[in-house]
Amino acid sequence: MSQSVPVPADLSQQVAHALAEDIGSGDLTAGLIAGDRSGRASVITREAAIICGIPYVEASFHAVDARVRIQWQVAEGDPIAANQLLFSLEGPARALLTGERTALNFLQLLSGTATAAHAFAVLLEGTNCRLLDTRKTIPGLRTAQKYAVRVGGGHNHRMGLFDGILIKENHIMAAGSIAGAVGAARLASARVPVEVEVENLFELRQAIAAGADIALLDEFSIEAMREAVAVNAESPTPLKLEASGGITAATIREIAQTGVDFISVGGLTKHVRAIDLSMRFELKA
Repeated sequence: MSQSVPVPADLSQQVAHALAEDIGSGDLTAGLIAGDRSGRASVITREAAIICGIPYVEASFHAVDARVRIQWQVAEGDPIAANQLLFSLEGPARALLTGERTALNFLQLLSGTATAAHAFAVLLEGTNCRLLDTRKTIPGLRTAQKYAVRVGGGHNHRMGLFDGILIKENHIMAAGSIAGAVGAARLASARVPVEVEVENLFELRQAIAAGADIALLDEFSIEAMREAVAVNAESPTPLKLEASGGITAATIREIAQTGVDFISVGGLTKHVRAIDLSMRFELKA
């Protein structure tokens, strides 16, 4: 497993919530099996992907029964091929069957997220541009999905509304101006980055003059992005530039080559498609 991406601090709480959601007052179907029976199982992937979610799988099964033993054939962040064996299990039969769905739910979702992030990150190789996620995550699983983005080779934007300021059109209207919004942000939260969403070069110049840290170029054309990079470079206090809106695999590299510092893609976590996994179980004699 890769040691370069720390697991989220709330992993155990997420797993506990997921198990409670699934098991409730008890697994009625697993209860049909004698409590003293042991089993073994193997989990394969039906498609190629980037594996992500190993700590969640382990936490899920061990929360059900600490006697479950897991043997991994892959490491976190590894590329995997269709029909590849991912891991095998041994332990109380009831525990293997009870923990199956929660463990695989985490693994299929996070592997899907990591796979999407990896596909975009590869397209940025050789540029100075970083791939960012957004707050468009599955409720309750934000830290898990943002972890998966990092495993896949992307980077995290702010985690939530509490660790960064992103001033959008409605904030600007409420504050009266970009300068007013940035000034209020500095007074309220001097230690966090202040980002301003801009829709044209005029607003970009205002964000630069106001002393923002980052400008979010919302739905800029390629040519407009090049102009924005040039305008920003001429400033004695240039900002970091983030491109966002309608980013696809077909356009992301050309966008990166304009000279922007970041590209954020909401689809990494919003449009994620789970990876197809399968667990094969058998009772031990």
